[in-house]
Amino acid sequence: MNTYDLKLLDCTLRDGGYVNDWKFGFEGARSIIKQLTRANIDVVEVGFLRNVDGYNPDITVCNHIEELNKLLPEDTGSTIYSAMAMRSNYDVNKLTPYNGKGIEMIRITAHDYDIEDGMDFAREVKAKGYKLSINPINIMGYSDARILWIIDQVNQIQPYQFLIVDTFGSMKRRDLDRIVSLVDNNLDKNIRVALHLHENMSLSCCLAQAFIDKHMNRPIAVDGSLMGMGRIPGNLPIELIADYCNDYTGKAYDIDYLLDAIQDYIAPIKGQPEWGYTPAYFLSARFNLHRNYAEHYLKKGDLTNKDINHILSQFDSSKKTAFDAVYADKLYEDFKNNQIDDSEDWKKLKNELEGKDVLLIAPGSTVAECKESIQHYIANNGVEVIGINFIPDYFKVDYVFFSNNKRFSQIGKTEAKKIITSNLTDGEADFLINYNHVAGAFNQGCNSFIMCLKLLKNIGVRSISVAGADGYKEDGNNYYSSSMKSPTVHGNNFNLAVIDAIHALDVKVNFITPSKYKL
Repeated sequence: MNTYDLKLLDCTLRDGGYVNDWKFGFEGARSIIKQLTRANIDVVEVGFLRNVDGYNPDITVCNHIEELNKLLPEDTGSTIYSAMAMRSNYDVNKLTPYNGKGIEMIRITAHDYDIEDGMDFAREVKAKGYKLSINPINIMGYSDARILWIIDQVNQIQPYQFLIVDTFGSMKRRDLDRIVSLVDNNLDKNIRVALHLHENMSLSCCLAQAFIDKHMNRPIAVDGSLMGMGRIPGNLPIELIADYCNDYTGKAYDIDYLLDAIQDYIAPIKGQPEWGYTPAYFLSARFNLHRNYAEHYLKKGDLTNKDINHILSQFDSSKKTAFDAVYADKLYEDFKNNQIDDSEDWKKLKNELEGKDVLLIAPGSTVAECKESIQHYIANNGVEVIGINFIPDYFKVDYVFFSNNKRFSQIGKTEAKKIITSNLTDGEADFLINYNHVAGAFNQGCNSFIMCLKLLKNIGVRSISVAGADGYKEDGNNYYSSSMKSPTVHGNNFNLAVIDAIHALDVKVNFITPSKYKL
């Protein structure tokens, strides 16, 4: 039997929109809302109020609440509807007073650096007659003293709800106990306390259950989304916590409607940009950092999770809350630029390759497609064969060049001599080359193919032939093995940048397999 006031809020159309740019489609969004309403979800968040250019009915981000209200069903049952507005990107003057119909809750949010202004923003929203929810971003980033200041402000404003938001997914069980205790003991008892969790450490459902089981003597609420859809790595799956509430709190959420909504609208989206637990997001949560840093380093494509862990551990506390790409790139470059004295290894490699004919084999899909012709070329041209960031299955290579730590960590046993750049942190090599001596020839970051060309030019090889350097293709069939697929998506502009880099190096390259780098 339910002995306290518990509500579930679904934020699929708002938080889930980070996955698909809020492009649910007008009818799709209406259908999702209708299913959630039929499931008896207590609160459905319809979307964002933001300063945007015009009205697009297929996107759940709007300037005016009247535009979001168009998505609501005729039969609302016992469900109420909400929208979210961030102080820094919404003009509250666009918000018309609540007229007793449509969306009746506005959830406002602000960062730590504009929380004072956020409280004034909250007062303006409440004055317009809406149920007000105050959602400070990243409560784990505040000291206890600062949380108490926030609570004091909230008590003065008297909103409908105060939300504990674990923005970076860094909350653990003891953190939950500490913060909930601090809030519960200092917040006026008539104000609802809610919880919003993220899935960085696969703890959202466990923490939500613990929160519900505290049986606080006050109304409470929990946020979730269908299938956990939300800004990667995602949110608490509402269908899981709804099932728990049915079993242990006397609630009666109809799970069938939630599952239907997932099958019809959410699961097809997940087949494209998948959300859910990944180690990189665990690491950003571990250091209580903005998740964009994990995404930023994943897109580099040449870092292992251990590398990302090492870089994130170096972050200054002042850079944790707001994503700073320039700062992130500086730490990335500092990590890569492991200065060494490579004069002896450079001399040895020069002695072995100077004046030789060389065949570079990159891991493009043409390595498999043109296997016989490559074998014929090797057999008839007396070349030294060098693999780039991989060891091909079909050919014996004499050397293998690595500048990518992620690829190097996957290498098995090989008789090939290993040439690695100094940014690689694990394993032994026959030749260790200073990263800075071969980097800098490509204007879009690290490119192993260009780095290897620069190395061979400076050594003074006689000729360079290339196989498998295919360039990036529109069909995504870029690698000879699916296990080598990079999270970074490139297009034709990248191909043109590689061509420019080859010309800038003033090196003649003979492509023996089809390549978009060949003019």
